[in-house]
Amino acid sequence: MENSAQRPEPPSGTGAKGKLVVVTGGTRGVGAGIARAFAEAGADTVICARRPPEEPVRGTEFVPVDVRDPDAVHRLFDGLPRVDVLVNNVGGSPYRPLADGPGATDARRHARVIELNLTAPLTVSLAAYEHLRRARGAIVMIGSVSGARPSPGTAAYGAAKAGLDHLARSMAVEWAPDIRVNTLVLGMVRTELSHLHYGDEEGVAAVARTVPLGRLAEPSDVGEAAVFLASDAAAYITGASLLVHGGGERPAFLDAATANHRTGKGEPG
Repeated sequence: MENSAQRPEPPSGTGAKGKLVVVTGGTRGVGAGIARAFAEAGADTVICARRPPEEPVRGTEFVPVDVRDPDAVHRLFDGLPRVDVLVNNVGGSPYRPLADGPGATDARRHARVIELNLTAPLTVSLAAYEHLRRARGAIVMIGSVSGARPSPGTAAYGAAKAGLDHLARSMAVEWAPDIRVNTLVLGMVRTELSHLHYGDEEGVAAVARTVPLGRLAEPSDVGEAAVFLASDAAAYITGASLLVHGGGERPAFLDAATANHRTGKGEPG
């Protein structure tokens, strides 16, 4: 019979009341959705980015920081009384085929993408380590499906996100049992910048139809998932990658194949 004295206390819930949460890149889009979700869950939420948000993110405090600057990052965490949760959200990439455009053979432009999407989360996590260790806290990495499939036009971004997932799993082992580390693997999210990736409303709608759930994610969908992974309800989850992609992408060969299609009469076509 299991010794009940050895079992941990049951989870207290999925909220974040009283926790101090830091969200990098939390001023717009996915990051703002994550920050709002934590604030609504009762957390003291600090957002950081190079520039302040165009519109205040309700319930948060903004601190200007370039997460690629280790000294600035350490100053941020040195100035905080504690940190219970770190969300490494900052990232992104312009559409840039590997060998196209001016300076195409200069890898430095791609190295900057890797610096933002992989090196910066490592820098921030290391700077927050002591705070998180004392709090027995949690790190949530914001990954992407681009890290697990070909990403033409954003190859360096996809490579960085693949590395981020591996980094998170390694951190989860090295830093256990003091700090839990997990990754949210995002699919397509509708933000104020969606038109740069998918075009006008017709393009966004067409892209949404390729998702099994029939829509793009909202930033709030990501935020709720982040709150869950950082909460006591996920106390035994670490080193995990949670897919937040609406069911993924329908394989292209299914529509290209001439077999196993059905006619309007429900008969094989």
